[in-house]
Amino acid sequence: MARKIQVKQILELRAAGLSQNNIAKSRHMSKSSVSDVFQIAQELNISYESVKDMQPGEVYNLFYPDKHANETLFQEPNYEYIHGELSKVGVTLKLLWKEYRDQCSADGGIAVGYTKFCTGYTRFAEGQNLTNHLTHKPGMVVEVDWSGPTMKLIDRMTSEVIPVYLFVATLPYSQYSYVEPCLDMKEASWLNCHIHMYEFFGGTPVRTVCDNLKTGVMKHPREGDIILNEAYEALGNHYSTAIMPTQVRKPKQKASVEGTVGKIATAVIATLRNKTFYSLDVLKAAVNSAVRNFNDAPFQKRSGSRTEIFLQEEKAKLRELPAIPFEIAEWIYGRKVYQDCHVTYKKNHYSCPYQYVGKKVDLKITESLIEIFHKGERLATHNKYQDYVCDAWSTHPEDMPEQFQQMEWDDERIRRWAASIGSSTSAVIDLIFDSVKIKEQGYNACLSVLRLSKSYSKERLEAACSLALTKFRSPRYRHLKSILASNEDMIYANDQKRNTAVNSTKGYVRGASYYGGHHHD
Repeated sequence: MARKIQVKQILELRAAGLSQNNIAKSRHMSKSSVSDVFQIAQELNISYESVKDMQPGEVYNLFYPDKHANETLFQEPNYEYIHGELSKVGVTLKLLWKEYRDQCSADGGIAVGYTKFCTGYTRFAEGQNLTNHLTHKPGMVVEVDWSGPTMKLIDRMTSEVIPVYLFVATLPYSQYSYVEPCLDMKEASWLNCHIHMYEFFGGTPVRTVCDNLKTGVMKHPREGDIILNEAYEALGNHYSTAIMPTQVRKPKQKASVEGTVGKIATAVIATLRNKTFYSLDVLKAAVNSAVRNFNDAPFQKRSGSRTEIFLQEEKAKLRELPAIPFEIAEWIYGRKVYQDCHVTYKKNHYSCPYQYVGKKVDLKITESLIEIFHKGERLATHNKYQDYVCDAWSTHPEDMPEQFQQMEWDDERIRRWAASIGSSTSAVIDLIFDSVKIKEQGYNACLSVLRLSKSYSKERLEAACSLALTKFRSPRYRHLKSILASNEDMIYANDQKRNTAVNSTKGYVRGASYYGGHHHD
């Protein structure tokens, strides 16, 4: 579907005094589109004042009554209402889209998809940001960048000086800031810093404004859409924040973080200049302490401190963090499964079911795991060997052909396997055996459950079994597979950790109904 010209936005920016060229550059529109709107507005004698109370779709149809007629099938979202609702605690674009979809259904209209809904809101928010850029709103924006000044570590063995780079983030409204030292400025460090930053703030803003770094932005043409790095875009989607790079050579569009960089250089680097650091962890602790003092220090020209303004006025405006943090992963496609039923990654070997020998599989590599996929189906999960390990083998015995499997399956062997995973898994296996008259009748059902540990890891299967025992009288493979595929186990495990940390009596504990309620099938 062709991209509609944002007629109302162009008229608003024109009324604000921006030229055709400035509008085209700042909104990533073609000059011809902007010029066309200017010309039609003159011919029809239409000003922004005359259409400011109309919906963007209505204004568009006024200018182009016959163009893109098929798009009138869809009911236009009220982005001004959406913009206002997003400032409320706990409200997300996903929630507002569902409410909009339900309203369309009640009205007999057709709702736009979630992706188009988010895209439309992002464009609306961009326009709001441009026309009101001097007035910061709480919870709307975080600005991020690498600091120019660096710090250093000393290698105890060689006395080598190792440069340390500082990731700097600030919320323009409160000026509340976050700083993290890193040994490099590569993509993984950039993404991890964002994850840690959102956790530090305890929520996410509507927009994340960054510089045009190669770690985040693949292409920023003079005209046309900005192309983000795939992983960076995925991170933004995961945290429901619009990643918005500044225009090339336009540092004033990110003035808060640019100014904060200088202040942080004084507050952190100068404060710690006489200390020698031999460990990154020790340096991080020192930086955290310096940043805390920076945030807690009273403002010189306004009352309160960054911390006070953040806690009192801004934190509640941030969106709730997702239940599961973003997972940084590297993908390798088309890796061959050798005759020994293994694939190779960095000179180490990981098993795959023998049925896939000779076929091409895809590898998903995270910090601790190697996951093997074939046409989107997860085949196996292994703990990843450290980079310094060479020629090591991680083999699931069940991946090998029968002639290589040394033992026949029996109930004792199955129970030992279950016990090696965890008590909840053992409980599920016991229930399966209890449900059959002859123990051999339960072998296949038990093995189907246990083999999920190859695809999703032992830890995740144990969490899934623990959750399933609260939901089902006698959990089976289909129940556990559904829990794992939807990541309910990870949400459950995270909640259990949080509940333990607050002694379970003081924190909010989600009941079984949150994960689907009690069932007895």
